[in-house]
Amino acid sequence: MHSSGIKFILTDIEGTTTSVKFVYDILFPYFRKNIGKLKGMLNLPDVQKAFKQTVELAASLENKKLNSVDDIINTLYRWSEEDRKITPLKALQGILWDEGYKSGEIKGHVYPDVQPALESWKNQGIEMGVFSSGSVAAQKLIFGYSEAGDLTPYFVAYFDTNTGGKRETETYLKIAEELGYAPNEMLFLSDIIEELEVAKASGMHTIQLTRPGTEFSWPDHVNDFSEITIAN
Repeated sequence: MHSSGIKFILTDIEGTTTSVKFVYDILFPYFRKNIGKLKGMLNLPDVQKAFKQTVELAASLENKKLNSVDDIINTLYRWSEEDRKITPLKALQGILWDEGYKSGEIKGHVYPDVQPALESWKNQGIEMGVFSSGSVAAQKLIFGYSEAGDLTPYFVAYFDTNTGGKRETETYLKIAEELGYAPNEMLFLSDIIEELEVAKASGMHTIQLTRPGTEFSWPDHVNDFSEITIAN
């Protein structure tokens, strides 16, 4: 798959650089198993902020009043089981995963074709960034403690749902503006059609990754990063 005029590559993580099974079989269960540890982290500003947001979102989204720390944790646990793309949940997942990565309990899964492609694109002078529903902190962990080593030096920017929804055209326009690139100078990689649709609507080039378990449903699709060629 050839693309030309690309100056910046923006990549999704789950189902794109990384197996969906890793997220569902390793990361999510680790969070649920260790969620009780958050009770001992209530002095941390990031935890306080996420708990406050959880109370507000439970009220606005579900019309539920959370009266205790246990109520908050039980709600977060349920949202995790439902794989809700909710900012405070993602933030708290990142905080607990940080412990797991740094202790060596977790190693970030990255497909073997990813690092060589990142190296090739970097050598071409192409800048790269990440856009995932997982928090920026979680993104840096999965790449920083990956099976392929520390991949964070390849990326100059990270974006999560604090920037906007992944299925909203405005978010991709905002990312392009923040990076200082025209959308048509950018390539977005994802396995999700709804994300590719809105990225394309913003003016970005798009390619679908059809990793194991993903069927191609986008005109421009590849099985892995090695099939993507960026023409100068």
